[in-house]
Amino acid sequence: MDNELIRLAARTLLAGKWGKLALVWLILYAIDNVIYPLIYLIFILIPTIFLIITGPFNYMYLILFFILVTFIPIIFTGPFTLGIYNIFLKIWREEDFKIEEMFNGFKYFGRALGTYLLRALYILLWYILLIVPGIIAAISYSMTFFILAENPNIKAADALRLSKQMMYGHKTQYFMLMLSFIGWSLLSILTFGIGFLFLYSYMTMASAIFYNQIKESAPYEEIIIENVEQSTKSPTEDSDESTNQDSTYQDLY
Repeated sequence: MDNELIRLAARTLLAGKWGKLALVWLILYAIDNVIYPLIYLIFILIPTIFLIITGPFNYMYLILFFILVTFIPIIFTGPFTLGIYNIFLKIWREEDFKIEEMFNGFKYFGRALGTYLLRALYILLWYILLIVPGIIAAISYSMTFFILAENPNIKAADALRLSKQMMYGHKTQYFMLMLSFIGWSLLSILTFGIGFLFLYSYMTMASAIFYNQIKESAPYEEIIIENVEQSTKSPTEDSDESTNQDSTYQDLY
């Protein structure tokens, strides 16, 4: 399926669901721009100001404030991503969904957080080298949360490895698919951001279709079993096998 057909399939699957999904993104936007600032204000900023006024100021409070401001959104991004990706997989399977399912990722909070942090670390390490390797790494790991949504008990490292293996030979097509939404992004900016409430659904649905397409073209179940088995092997068993056998899905990034 080429990218034009993927976009067509995405629009078809989203028919009648645009408004409901826009509400999902609106809730996420409200959490990012209303709930988080309130948390900062009530539990971090006001106590910090109080301590500055009423007693000898300790710079540790200021450091703690900046740490919390930085990491509170990061802590919740993984679970929200997992919940939302699961919604789009349900749409792909033509199943009904509820808006509150966007919070289902918190059922696997530790796994979702660990996966998000590990993926971010891997991508950051490649970005440190150069921008292009960082972009390639981001594309390689782009299927990670779809994999986690279908296999919630898979380890973070295994989900990342599986995404990299699945994307072997498909990175260019996926890059061009995401690039095709640039025009819609510009139009969304002109609508003062309102268009993004619909564009995010369009892009995520296209990604879900792409994921299922490459899953069908690759021995998905075999790769799942292979990665789970690798995670349970001892280092000596793993090294012995790696010298005797090359993976079909190895890739540079």
